Amino acid sequence: MTEGDVDAVSAVRVRGWQAAYQGLMPQAYLDAMSVAEDARQRREWFARRRPEMWELVAERAGEVIGWLAGGPARDADLTREPVPAQGTELSAEERELPDGGRPAAELMALYVAPALLGTGIGRALLTAGTARARDHGYGALYLWVVHGNARAQRFYERAGFAPDGAQEAYDVGGWRVPEVRYRRPLP
Repeated sequence: MTEGDVDAVSAVRVRGWQAAYQGLMPQAYLDAMSVAEDARQRREWFARRRPEMWELVAERAGEVIGWLAGGPARDADLTREPVPAQGTELSAEERELPDGGRPAAELMALYVAPALLGTGIGRALLTAGTARARDHGYGALYLWVVHGNARAQRFYERAGFAPDGAQEAYDVGGWRVPEVRYRRPLP
């Protein structure tokens, strides 16, 4: 992804949210999403993103039709260096990370233009993003899926991801939206 892709990526992302999360998030929130506002925020983020992050786009005839973003794990239980509470020491169990002690990478976003779902674009992006994580030495790749998003759950399960037991919820337009964490080892 280049900075010149920001507007197109924002369109894919906003339209992807609006299609994927109908009935799972407040419709008023989805309807109010703005491609222009998303692009403004994405430009700010793009300018200050860390070098260990990666963003990939899928294009057809020069048009962005899909987008993937990934980088190092943000979840504390999947990072390389657990931090003990002040004045305590980590147990051997707390020092052990899953996936052979290698840190995990997080797939933060994967969206395809809604009209092109099921055409292999998402699979191609996921394959490229997985290769990027593996090439950077990560031991696993994880992501969060909105609970009830059956299409996404099937997609990731077919790609070798499985729920790892972690769940959380966040607020979207006054609704608590539950998510399930999926993880896949990277041999």
